[in-house]
Amino acid sequence: MLTKSNYLAGLQCPKLLWTIRNNKSKIPELTEIEKSKFEEGYLIEELAKSIFPDGIDLSNLGFQEQIKKAKELLEKKVPLFEPAFLVDDLYSRADILFPVGNKWDIIEIKSATKVKDINLHDLAFQKYVYEKAGLKIRKCFIMHVNSSYVRSGEVEPREFLVQTDVSEKVEEYSLEIKERVDNMLKIISSSEEPKCSIGVHCSKPYICSITDDCWEEVPDESIFEFTRMLKKKCFELYNSGIKKMNEVPESVKLNDKQKIQRLAAENGKKHIDKEQIKHFLDNLQYPVYYLDFETTNIAVPRFDNAKPYQQIPFQYSLHIQEEPNGELKHISFLAEGTSDPRQKFLQSLKENLGNKGDILVYNKSFEKMVLRQGKESFPEFEEWHDENILPRIKDLMDVFSRFYYYNPSQKGSVSIKYILPALSDLKYDGLDIKKGDVASYEFNRVTYGDVEEEERQKIRDALEKYCELDTLAEVKIVEALGELIE
Repeated sequence: MLTKSNYLAGLQCPKLLWTIRNNKSKIPELTEIEKSKFEEGYLIEELAKSIFPDGIDLSNLGFQEQIKKAKELLEKKVPLFEPAFLVDDLYSRADILFPVGNKWDIIEIKSATKVKDINLHDLAFQKYVYEKAGLKIRKCFIMHVNSSYVRSGEVEPREFLVQTDVSEKVEEYSLEIKERVDNMLKIISSSEEPKCSIGVHCSKPYICSITDDCWEEVPDESIFEFTRMLKKKCFELYNSGIKKMNEVPESVKLNDKQKIQRLAAENGKKHIDKEQIKHFLDNLQYPVYYLDFETTNIAVPRFDNAKPYQQIPFQYSLHIQEEPNGELKHISFLAEGTSDPRQKFLQSLKENLGNKGDILVYNKSFEKMVLRQGKESFPEFEEWHDENILPRIKDLMDVFSRFYYYNPSQKGSVSIKYILPALSDLKYDGLDIKKGDVASYEFNRVTYGDVEEEERQKIRDALEKYCELDTLAEVKIVEALGELIE
C-alpha cells in the first residue's frame, strides 16, 4: 500500500521511501517539539472543520471503518472530514471533501501561511486516488493560515484561514503521476534498498530523517561548510571528487570569505583581522548592555493584537558592563502567569536599558524585529523604541559574519553555539536547555500546560540559566576579542 505521505517521501528520495516501508527502525522517533507542531496542526484542522457545521467527521474511526463509512456517506452529499479511500494499493485520506452537485472539491488544510510545492504534489496524489475510486473531482483548494490575521477576542476561523484555488497547478503536478506511483510501488515491494547519492533533495522540501546515515562518509572540513555556497555548486564539486575545502583548486571561483575558509582548512590556522576587530571594539560605547531574548511563535495567536507565528517575547537576559573588562551586573526577566507577557517585557526593558551606551546583541535583525512588533502592538513604547533604543543597538555577530575572525572549528557557521567554544571555555553542554526552540517549547509546556509546580519551577530555573549564558557568552566573546588584538 502506498499512502500520500509515502508518495511525498518518494518524491524526495527513493531510499527514504523504501526505508519508511521496509526498515522503519532507522527512522528516528519524533521529538517533543515535532509532536507539538503536529498538535498545532490538529488545532488548525478543528478550526477549519468549524467552518462547515453540517460536515461529518470520520477521524475517530478505525482504518477499515473509515474506508467503509466514506463510501456510504458519499451519497449524503455533505462535507466529509477525513474520509479514507483505498484502491489498487493506493490509500489517501482527505482533510475535507466538499460536495458541489455531483462533484467534489478537495480542501487540504495546512498550518503554513502560503502554498508550497509539496502541497500541490499532496493534492495531485489525493486527486489521483479519489478519481480511481470513482469520485468526480471539480477543484482543489489549500486552506492555510492568513498571515495578516490579527486576533481580537475569540479566534474567528473564517478570518484566520484563507482558501486558495490551486486546481490548475494540481493538474500540472498530476502529469505522469501514474508512472511515478507505479515506480514507487515497485520500490516499496523490493527487498533491496535503492542506491541513492546525496544531493539537494537531502534537505528539500524537508531535512531528511535518514540524513545522518547517508552523510556518514562526508569528511570534516567538507565543501558543504563553505559559507553561502549554493548547494547545487557544492554537490557538483562533491560528485566530481572534490570533497574537502582544501582540495578546491584555484580555478574554482570562490568569494573572499570562502577563500579564507579554504586557507584555514589548508593550514589549520585561524583568520584574524586585528584592525577590523579593534575598530569594532573601539567603537563600543560604554556602558554596554549585553542583551538576548527568548520568544515563542505559535500558529494560532494566544493573545489579542498578535498575528499567526508572531514572535512573542517571554524572557530576556541582560548583562551590564560600565567599562571594558569591568564588573558585570545581571538582570533577567521571565514572564509570570498566562497573560500576554509583551507589555511587562517591554516595560522591564525600558526600566533597565538606561538612556546611553550600546545595546549589544547577537543577530540584531531578530531583536530589532521583536522590538518593532512590540512597539506596533503597544504604541506607548514607540517614542522610547525609536529615539532611545533603536539607534543604540549593535550586532556582535558582525565580527564573525564579516569574517574579521574565523576558526576552522566553526565549520562555516557564525552561530554563537560555534563561536563560543572557539574563543572561551564556556559551554552549553551542562545545561538542561541548550537551544532556543527547546526553550520556547518548554516555556509553553510549563506555562500553559497541566504541569506539577515542582516541574514548572525546575524548567523556569533551566530557562534562566540558558538565557543568562547567552549574554554571558557575548561578554566572554568581547573579552576574548580584546585579548586577540592586544
